Amino acid sequence: MLEVGNFNALFFQTNTTCNNLLRELQQIWVEIGESEAEKDKMLMELEKECLQIYQRKVDEAANSKARLHQSVAAIEAEVASLMAALGVLNINSPTKVDKSSKSLKEKLAAVTPLVEELRIQKEERMKQFSDIKAQIEKISGEISGYSEHLNKGMISSLTLEEQDLTLRKLNEYQTHLRTLQKEKSDRLNKVLGYVNEVHTLCGVLGVDFSQTVCEVHPSLHRTDHEQSTNISDNTLEGLDNMIQKLKTERRARFQKLKDVVASLFELWNLMDTPQEERTKFGRVTYVVRSSESNITEPGILSTETIEQVSAEVESLSKLKASKMKELVMKRRSELEDLCRITHIQPDTSTSAEKSSALIDSGLVDPSELLANIEMQINKIKDEAQSRKDIMDRIDRWLSACEEENWLEEYNLDENRYSAGRGGHVNLKRAERARVTINKIPAMVDNLIKKTLVWEEETQKSFLYDGVRLVNILEDYKLTRKQQEEEKKRYRDQKKRQDLLLTQRESIYGSKPSPRRSSSFRKPNGYSISNGNGSMPPTPRRSSVGTTTPDLLLTPRSYSGHHRQNGYFKEVRRLTSTPLNYVAIQKEDTASTTYTSIYSSEPDSPLQG
Repeated sequence: MLEVGNFNALFFQTNTTCNNLLRELQQIWVEIGESEAEKDKMLMELEKECLQIYQRKVDEAANSKARLHQSVAAIEAEVASLMAALGVLNINSPTKVDKSSKSLKEKLAAVTPLVEELRIQKEERMKQFSDIKAQIEKISGEISGYSEHLNKGMISSLTLEEQDLTLRKLNEYQTHLRTLQKEKSDRLNKVLGYVNEVHTLCGVLGVDFSQTVCEVHPSLHRTDHEQSTNISDNTLEGLDNMIQKLKTERRARFQKLKDVVASLFELWNLMDTPQEERTKFGRVTYVVRSSESNITEPGILSTETIEQVSAEVESLSKLKASKMKELVMKRRSELEDLCRITHIQPDTSTSAEKSSALIDSGLVDPSELLANIEMQINKIKDEAQSRKDIMDRIDRWLSACEEENWLEEYNLDENRYSAGRGGHVNLKRAERARVTINKIPAMVDNLIKKTLVWEEETQKSFLYDGVRLVNILEDYKLTRKQQEEEKKRYRDQKKRQDLLLTQRESIYGSKPSPRRSSSFRKPNGYSISNGNGSMPPTPRRSSVGTTTPDLLLTPRSYSGHHRQNGYFKEVRRLTSTPLNYVAIQKEDTASTTYTSIYSSEPDSPLQG
């Protein structure tokens, strides 16, 4: 718009032009000869036309001014709205400048850049909100399982809040997005953990993994990356239920396989299956020895594996039925060997003859008979363990008795002091034997005490090859005491005989004595003394079950050194062959001869 000075100059210039044109028009009218009335009329028309033109221009200017006012007001309102929406508070903005200092066009020109800048900020802010909204909607859909109702509510709430584009609101959305992202990450990790566990269980059970997880949700086993993994509550619950279902199946199959393998082990042991045949199922037998939760080998609990082991059990069961009698006889023989080594009487109800007769008659199931024998074997093993301490003491006692036998034979050897080969070794052994023999009474007493304690604890008698051990030991002590008394009587009689012989020689003179026999040998190889230093007997039992004290038995040892069941030492049995006690010769040949001579004399002290 023109300033006031310019406007006045222009008005003066216009008036000058108009006056010149009016004078020129009047000159023309004079020359034409127009009347005054016509001149006034034409001047009036000219004035009217000029007023119309001015009026039109004024109206146009007024309309332009109104539009500018409207534009300025609209843009100011838009600025205010944008600043409010964006949360911008700028007191130095052009809209706050004094309105009288600038024209409408200047104001409009001054506000327009601010509006453009605010519009750009709004577009950027809207893009930020749009991106965050899209992410929130996507994650919310994944968490909710793409629930249509929830998605509509979320979109509506975001649309209504587009007028609030402040940084505070943006931060709220970002915080909400981060919360959802964390929840998504936690759920995704949980889903992946569940899926991995399902994969492991399916591998162990030999079940199709893809089909199993697809029953929960198809996205859990996708072949492309277009569909995201479903992490909704329904998916998590479905995976958890599937895992429990697979674990239940694993537990059932594990127990079934364990039972089948137990039967397989039993049949292997009964049938003496070679190790190379057992190795075919080594993988399965190793698994059942571990805990169920540690099983991760693929296919180990599959139906095919269980069927293979079951087929092997069925095959061995058929073979077992055909060889049951042979198995019964074999296990009975093992039972008898174990009883012989442990000196425990076997149960006669399952003897070889009775077992064979029962099986042939069909009155007893061979499996029941075999189980009975197995139970007896286990019972013997348990009892042998409790008898171990006493059996070891019996071994030491019998060893001492053997040393006593050896020393008796050694004492009867007239050449024992010769300097021959091995003489010094026998001398050392004789010294050790004397020390050991002196311990025999204490050994027997301690053995009796230990046996009585054992009997009191177990409430049954300690039988050694069917005879109560305490009776054997008591009889042994009694016989040993009788022998000691017999030796003492013999020594007293020998002294009286020597005294009589000395008296007779002083009267009649010395006479040659007949040669006396040094010793006698029994057919079983044991030496029997002529009475001087007679060997005390060691116990030997008579028939099984006899506990008669007056039939003691001499020990017979096994020649082989042999261990049974890992803890029995070489056992010297109390043999079942009855032998008489070692006879103590009350008089030797010479004594008998002299006694006869002395008794024929009238002054003999032996005369009645």
